[in-house]
Amino acid sequence: SLSGHFVSIISKPAVPLFAFLTKMAVRAQFENSNEIGVFAKLTNAYCLVALGGSENFYSVFEGELADHIPVVHATVAGCRIIGRMTVGNKNGLLLPSTTTDQELLHIRNSLPDSVVVQRVEERLSALGNVIAANDYVALVHTDIDRETEEIVADVLGVEVFRQTIAGQVLVGSYCAFSNQGGLVHPRTSIEDQDELSSLLQVPLVAGTVNRGSDVIAAGLCVNDWAAFCGLDTTATELSVVENIFKLRDANASNIVTQMRASLIESMT
Repeated sequence: SLSGHFVSIISKPAVPLFAFLTKMAVRAQFENSNEIGVFAKLTNAYCLVALGGSENFYSVFEGELADHIPVVHATVAGCRIIGRMTVGNKNGLLLPSTTTDQELLHIRNSLPDSVVVQRVEERLSALGNVIAANDYVALVHTDIDRETEEIVADVLGVEVFRQTIAGQVLVGSYCAFSNQGGLVHPRTSIEDQDELSSLLQVPLVAGTVNRGSDVIAAGLCVNDWAAFCGLDTTATELSVVENIFKLRDANASNIVTQMRASLIESMT
């Protein structure tokens, strides 16, 4: 019977369900906002989540990440918009000069020792809006201070390129990329995508999140094995995210295909 097939598939210990749930894109919401990239900062070594808001938001991140990396409650300059105020990767984290000593100390103590945490004196203080980085390359706003550029290269251990995305100077807002791939503003031309792709050495695709929003980084947090999107993100957008960031295990697809095949077989 069909129910018999369900039981036999789910009860087999050889294929634990989490085997294909560990690499996927998850939807979340902060209070009533779908701009989750504003309230969280995700890298391969740590995740910062805004203080306040519902514990639900925190537990979504904790459920996916806590076995691998620390998930830390934090504020920056008393603000909850930590995703836009900070920029980081597995090597380091840069905070604006308005960050208090107490906040700096809390973040330093909560992150792995290998992560360098540093404050930056920069006029464009919403660092997450003006800098986008993975573990090897950073794109920065064309008007950023030379000194800040050097600090980014030094602390994050990356090559730095001054760039725009689809004519937008806020490179940190209009793209999101990991070491696996990247999503950029939907109006980015093919030529620009190719140029950015060769700088970053990862495949890129132009797209949206949150049902058509072009502010990619505000609606998406991503690292090499997990992605979190706003609750409004459509199934199509989610599928694009999972594909470009290589979040679909080949193994997972096989398991799902097998499940589907056996279900269809039992129905015919």
